[in-house]
Amino acid sequence: MTTTARTTLRTVGGADGVLDADTLTAFVTDALAAEDLDGRRVTLVVPDGTRSCPLPLLLRAIHSAVHGRVASLTVLVALGTHAAMDDAALARHLGYEDAGLGSVFPGMQVRNHEWWDPQAMTTVGVVDAATVSRLSEGRLHESVDVVVNRLVVDTDVTILLGPVFPHEVVGFSGGNKYVVPGVAGQRIIDFSHWLGALITSADIIGTRGTTPVRALIDEAVGMLPSRRLALCLVVRSGHTDDGTGVHSLAFGTPEEAWAAAADVSARTHVRYLDAPVKRVLSIMPSKYADMWTGAKGFYKVEPVVADGGQVVVFAPHITQISQMHPAIEEIGYHCRDYFTQQWDRFRDRHWGDLAHSTHLFGAGTWDPVHGERGRVTVTLATGIPEDVVRAVNLDHLDPALVDVAAWEQDPDTLVVHDAGEVLHRLRG
Repeated sequence: MTTTARTTLRTVGGADGVLDADTLTAFVTDALAAEDLDGRRVTLVVPDGTRSCPLPLLLRAIHSAVHGRVASLTVLVALGTHAAMDDAALARHLGYEDAGLGSVFPGMQVRNHEWWDPQAMTTVGVVDAATVSRLSEGRLHESVDVVVNRLVVDTDVTILLGPVFPHEVVGFSGGNKYVVPGVAGQRIIDFSHWLGALITSADIIGTRGTTPVRALIDEAVGMLPSRRLALCLVVRSGHTDDGTGVHSLAFGTPEEAWAAAADVSARTHVRYLDAPVKRVLSIMPSKYADMWTGAKGFYKVEPVVADGGQVVVFAPHITQISQMHPAIEEIGYHCRDYFTQQWDRFRDRHWGDLAHSTHLFGAGTWDPVHGERGRVTVTLATGIPEDVVRAVNLDHLDPALVDVAAWEQDPDTLVVHDAGEVLHRLRG
């Protein structure tokens, strides 16, 4: 099929209210009715359970709009390098646990992104070293293969569906990010995350427009042979299944739909403070199952913590650093300069592990004489054993000692409930 068909950007909603379920359904129905999907193989890329998104509602609308028109419909869960969702989790996540997939969504297939399986992947091109150097503004100087899941290559149309939030690696999530890193191979995932780490989370998170990481992602995803569309949402943090918390929808090319959603997210997902605080208590919801994902409780508040302050990530349900990335327990958590100034020691590690390490440690300095100094103290009040926490270079607090009500009365403490999605920044 041709890849030159033009889609007009459609939007509904905005930062000042929320949309009802009927409006959401009608928007999706009308948008897809206008697209040339008849007889096409369609792959729908969706977020995993770590993102707030009313997937069951939207998936019902999409399925209703294309069932009987398309040759096939496959849902691919964009794990990045997160753990796979089991059958029960997928059924809950997508909204067919009561009646079963075949009854609720006849003809539809569901797949995890198997990033660990080379047979599930294919190479669509190479971002050469000169282009990488230009897009990264001189931070990286080597080429990277664009390796992605075969399902977004062996298809006619790829639809990217997901929410947009401030993001520690790329500025704002969503859009083409659901391909790279969402359904990409580990090398290019690591590559993009390390570029974000070189910029630092505090400097890139919530940055409007096309950041260097976004530019690299757009370049890579542009090599896909399939036609790409996107349905980008701005969702009130913490809202998932019923759709009552959706501020806006944008449908069009991934670049245009993402940009429209990011503009709304910047007005709804950023809380501004007039002055820095000495301490933050980030209370993590259960959707974050380990520190690999639960670290968002630090990323989203680091910018408002005073020098020498503390962030306490409160998550008694989290009992491990990362099942999928055990090397973190070997590497520990450190600032960016700890790695860049000892690059010969670390260059052969997975760069995504190094990036995650710097993101949770935050800003700091390292030199061979004075060692490492963090700008703030990162304290884990979780179910992870104290010896493990201290071995990875973080501070520990018994979660049983956290009195949330008392901390809320402390004028020097900011308590953030359902942390991980709303960015906190200083005004001005």
